[in-house]
Parts: sequence; C-alpha cells; structure tokens
Amino acid sequence: MSKKDIVYFQNAKDFETMVDTDTFKAKLKVGDIVTVYVSTIDPLVTKPYNLVMEGGNAGQMVDYIIDVDGNIDYPVLGKIKLIGLTIEEAKELFKKKFTEGNLLKDPVIIIRITNFRITIHGEVASPGVYQVPGERISIIEALGLAGGLTIKGRRDNIMIVRDFNGTKTFSRIDLTTKEVFNSPVYYLTQNDIVYVEPNNSSISNASGDVRISSIIGITTSLIGIVLIFVSRN
Repeated sequence: MSKKDIVYFQNAKDFETMVDTDTFKAKLKVGDIVTVYVSTIDPLVTKPYNLVMEGGNAGQMVDYIIDVDGNIDYPVLGKIKLIGLTIEEAKELFKKKFTEGNLLKDPVIIIRITNFRITIHGEVASPGVYQVPGERISIIEALGLAGGLTIKGRRDNIMIVRDFNGTKTFSRIDLTTKEVFNSPVYYLTQNDIVYVEPNNSSISNASGDVRISSIIGITTSLIGIVLIFVSRN
C-alpha cells in the first residue's frame, strides 16, 4: 500500500485557497420528525401551538412526523406540506400562515429535525448509526464520528446512499483530492448511508485467509482419517 492510497487532499498546495461554493441546505423528507416552537411577545397567545407531552414526558415538546403525503398535522392550522422545503422555507411558510390568518403578529418560528441520523458501515473504526445534533454534517465530520477509516479502507471511492421519498441515489466521493469539498454529497442529509469499501490488499488477505482455512480444514480431516485407520489396525 502506497502513500497515495491513504493520504487525504493530496493535490492541495501550501497556502492554496479555495472559494467556498457551498450552497447546501437540508430539505425535509417523508419520515422526518420535527419540533416546531412558536414565540411572540405574549406567551399565552402561542400556547395552543406549543403542545407538550403529558404523563412521563411532561414538559417535552410534541414532535410532528412528515407523513407519506409530505404533511404534518399542526394545531389550529391543520395540514401543512413541508416536504422538499429547507428549514428556513418551512419557517417562512409558518409565518405566512399565522400572519395571513390574523392568528399571530410577528411570530418567531424555531424548527428542528429531531431524527437526523446517518449510518456508517465498512472499513471504519466504529461502524454504526449516529445522531446528528445540527441541520447538516460533512462527510469528513461523519467519518470522524465513526473513528475514521481503518488502514484497510479505500479513501478514493466512498459510497453515499441517499433516499429522498422512496428514490435512492448512489454517489461516490474521493477523499484523496481537494475537490471533495465541492462534491454534491460532501454534506450529508438525513438517513444517508456511508459505506467505506475495503482496499485490494484487504480483499487479497481475506481470500488468502479463506484458502489457508480450507487447507487446514482438509489437512485436519485427512489426519483424522489416518488416525482412525491406524487405530483399527
């Protein structure tokens, strides 16, 4: 295995600059769970909209799940279609509904995705499902959560599996070049799957291990047969 197989951003030069072209904003999907908090000068006016759990979770805000039609069922306002909107667009939609309906004046809307998680498999130190506290996470940050790639993981061909309302897309990303920062999948979305495949040396070693195990198994069987034959004679 050579240096080019494991080093990140290999074509980046000293003191080189790159213009940030990032325009990524996470969009709401079917199955997303969101909290919506509404605030105005008078908290009593907004109380009907800020529902809280009863019983064991008393005081916790009620969550809303985006259904298969892309809607949530919100108090007073009824069905609100959020699918495909960014968080900022969803906030503006709520403000518009409150003001046009003369329900609230100058409301402040806070919306958060509570089930933003990613799954990381393959040649990383700690594969698993990871909760994301913010509204976005980069592929570099995600791999950091998983403890980074093992020495056996391919840096140049990481797969991102993305689902948007039943349609899956498969993309590849190369961490060995600086162009990774301009990749359309550099920032991950809710429920993305990251897969780091093994490199060729790892596959070769695994094949060798299988062959060795087969030889040992056959040899052990032959020895057993010989011992049985000798004992009978």
